[in-house]
Amino acid sequence: QLPNIRPADAAPVPIQYTGSTTNVHPWLSSMVNYAQPIKFQGFDVAENKNIHHNMSSFAETTGLGYLKSQAIEFVNYNKRQMSRIYPKGTRADSSNYMPQVFWNAGCQMVSLNFQTSDLPMQLNQGKFEYNGNCGYLLKPDFMRRSDRSFDPFAESPVDGVIAAQCAVQVIAGQFLSDKKVGTYVEVDMYGLPTDTIRKEFRTRMVPSNGLNPVYNEEPFLFRKVVLPDLAVLRFGVYDENGKLLGQRILPLDGLQAGYRHISLRTEANFPMSLPMLFCNVELKIYVPDGFEDFMAALSDPRAFLSAQEKRAQQMKAMGIEETDINTKDLAGGGGGEGGGAKKGSKSEKSGAKAAEKKEEEIKFEDINLESLKNEKAFQKIGRKQQKELDTMRKRHLKEKMSIQKQQCSAIEKSVKGKNKNDVVSDAGIRKLVTEQMTQWSEMMERHRKEEWGILKQQVEEQKEHLQRIIEQVQATQMKQLEGKHEREMKEMNTRQAKISVETMKEVQNDKTLKTKGEKDRRLREKKQNNTKKFMDERKFALMKQSKEKDKLNTKHEKQKQDLQKEVTGLLEMYKNEEIEYELSNKVEFFA
Repeated sequence: QLPNIRPADAAPVPIQYTGSTTNVHPWLSSMVNYAQPIKFQGFDVAENKNIHHNMSSFAETTGLGYLKSQAIEFVNYNKRQMSRIYPKGTRADSSNYMPQVFWNAGCQMVSLNFQTSDLPMQLNQGKFEYNGNCGYLLKPDFMRRSDRSFDPFAESPVDGVIAAQCAVQVIAGQFLSDKKVGTYVEVDMYGLPTDTIRKEFRTRMVPSNGLNPVYNEEPFLFRKVVLPDLAVLRFGVYDENGKLLGQRILPLDGLQAGYRHISLRTEANFPMSLPMLFCNVELKIYVPDGFEDFMAALSDPRAFLSAQEKRAQQMKAMGIEETDINTKDLAGGGGGEGGGAKKGSKSEKSGAKAAEKKEEEIKFEDINLESLKNEKAFQKIGRKQQKELDTMRKRHLKEKMSIQKQQCSAIEKSVKGKNKNDVVSDAGIRKLVTEQMTQWSEMMERHRKEEWGILKQQVEEQKEHLQRIIEQVQATQMKQLEGKHEREMKEMNTRQAKISVETMKEVQNDKTLKTKGEKDRRLREKKQNNTKKFMDERKFALMKQSKEKDKLNTKHEKQKQDLQKEVTGLLEMYKNEEIEYELSNKVEFFA
């Protein structure tokens, strides 16, 4: 809410003040209504209250502590409300801390000891020269929006922000000193911790020439600037004794590419009329290793195609017709400049070779009732049950033969000495035959029920054993699949470790990297790329393995259901036979 603006000749509103506030002019007091200073109680408390005009102050050491432990929460806090950072009380010499780390977290007011013209103060004054020297800078979009997350210690590009590449060539200097002294130039970058490069890039010393030294150095390459919006370049000119002759701080997002004269400032950041540096600045989009040719083809497709046409003409001059050239079946996409990848990368070659290896395939046999019956454990149980069944049937047959013999003897005694007509009309013989039929029918019923009971009992036992066997077979198949997965992961880890070692050797043997810092940064960058690639590869492998396990589990469940269905069908068959027998005529006799 903006304060009420009154005319200059208007009388102040009479307000009754008590205590120390009587020393403050009412007009001044009426203007201070934008923020309310409060004691900081925690990021969670501030988020719950969500009062945008509440502002807290942090000592330098406290702020660093929050940055170390709760960096993302600190950034989110600064999206809603303001924070102030002030130097710690032990800085009795009025020295300053580096403000860049707090700017990276989005702190709005980073206080410094203005009386000390050191590097932190130069960074502060150089940064806020931007935007017309008005003293206000708008934070980047991702540090203001509540739906975006930002880690001030991130080493990989932020979503929606394109990483940059900056090359600075210091060609010459003019009027650097009125004395005949040797001079050299240092070029540093300040920004995110991963973007900060200090005391690494410096020109050779040009002796005894402070007027117009010519350095003509190779470009200083800041290969990967993760967050250009927060990065600044610092040019420092020193004499042979290490005394600062001039400096300049330039925000990277406001830098113009090309040949530029950069006017220098004093240590206290006051403009100097004559001293300047003549430099060539190149600004590009950062392109990861292996995508340079692809990016070049996207940037200038006409030149890319013309290079192919030129090669075709050269081959035609050698007598090679275009119909003899096949670019469709080439590995790596064919027909691309450089094959779509950078040559000479050992790690990529080894990764390609590893990718060409055929994956180990395991074909599991279908588990059904017939295959389970062929198992040794089941055959042993089957023989035991068949033996019990044969014993019962022999006993039944013996009983049948005994009753049959008894009944035949009884009939023979009854019909002895009688003719056919007497036998037919004899009531005693009829009664005897009826009793024998009843006895035979009861015996057969008892035999059938006993056999069905044993058969059902044996089926139940077979069901339990089959379930146990199928679980063992399925567990063996799952163990084989897990063993395959373990071998694949070991091979992947071995391959990734080999790529990491080859990457390290490649960086160490790269002659274009002159300093240890350059090699360390390139190695760190390649490790980040490898880590991301390795993580994606492992994630894909785990997803694939999980799908294979789920597929096998589904197959096993279906096999169990089919087995249960077949066993249940066998039991139903015996039950149906019993029901049919109960419904049928039970009178039986032997002939």
